[in-house]
Amino acid sequence: MMLFWTGTLIFVVSFVFAMLGLGGGMLYVPIFHWLGFGLKNVVIPLGLLLNGLNTLVALVPYGRKGLVDWKGGLPMALGALVGAPLGAMTAPYVPGRVLLILFALLVLVAGARTLAVVRQAEPALDVLPPHRMLWGTLVSTLAGFLGGLLGIGGGFLISPLLLWIGYPTKEAAATTAYIVTFSSFSGFLGHMGHMTLSGPLLAVTVGAVLVASWAGSSFMANKAKPAWVKTLYGILLLGVAAKLLWPFLATA
Repeated sequence: MMLFWTGTLIFVVSFVFAMLGLGGGMLYVPIFHWLGFGLKNVVIPLGLLLNGLNTLVALVPYGRKGLVDWKGGLPMALGALVGAPLGAMTAPYVPGRVLLILFALLVLVAGARTLAVVRQAEPALDVLPPHRMLWGTLVSTLAGFLGGLLGIGGGFLISPLLLWIGYPTKEAAATTAYIVTFSSFSGFLGHMGHMTLSGPLLAVTVGAVLVASWAGSSFMANKAKPAWVKTLYGILLLGVAAKLLWPFLATA
């Protein structure tokens, strides 16, 4: 029964987050944590693996629609690729309580930032200024490090960043998926030395992610409206942040 509910939750999360190009690690991690799995040997590495699979599958419908900025996103993808394993190698030396608080605070900031830009007009994707691409690469490297450290791929920073530097919502989601695929898999490889994943858990969650990510990204590419996608994302992140921070605030 626990595997059934785990698979169901992962399916729903993967569908929603595939629309955003984020992979789902922002919710995979707290879900696995709340279900009682070990933070460093199961939750973080499994979150990264599922994150990468989600964004990898999502790239197919996004690519077919011409929404991925393959050339402009490459420097950012390489930055995330370098940063993620460094974060993964750092994770065993950071206390679990510190990881959870850092994770919750970053989720809170990402949710607030997303809601702040809901009403902004959609820009036309054009050639971006070099200084913005440089900032994008630097922030993507940091996002990769934090993603590898916390098991979330780094999309929570990359997606708002792409919106800020001028990407329309759908192109930002698609290009975020491209960048996060690099950071997720490289971060996962950095955790392989200390993870313990069971076969049934792996099979159920991977299956749920593969089906849901295809459905969610196809829906985003063809039918979703940018404003309500950003609103849903922001509210979802604020709820997760509140849930994670409450135990620490209640005992303060």
